[in-house]
Amino acid sequence: MEKIELKQKFSLFQEHWNPKIVGELNGQYVKLVKFTGPFVWHHHDNEDELFLTVKGKFTMKLKDGDVEVNEGELIIIPHGVEHCPVADEEAHVLLFEPKTTLNTGNVKNERTREILGRI
Repeated sequence: MEKIELKQKFSLFQEHWNPKIVGELNGQYVKLVKFTGPFVWHHHDNEDELFLTVKGKFTMKLKDGDVEVNEGELIIIPHGVEHCPVADEEAHVLLFEPKTTLNTGNVKNERTREILGRI
């Protein structure tokens, strides 16, 4: 067992929208990702997702209204809910989701990451 220092782990990568695995438990991955700009509208048929803002802030766009997620706040997106994260400035976000979760959900495009790196 070892502790994970989030600030140090975030310093290990610069790219945006490319989640990195930092841990796993009970069939779930703990991932770190940097957001900037808009992502893609998508949903996940079977997986819920937790987004925790570690640094900065982002907006979770939803069909029925946007939610701003500030530093130290989290939002849980239930499976089947169409969503699109957007960050006006770089945000550092921790994701907690099942191992089967594809970052772009039901959409496959240039931002889809089928294989994730570990840090």
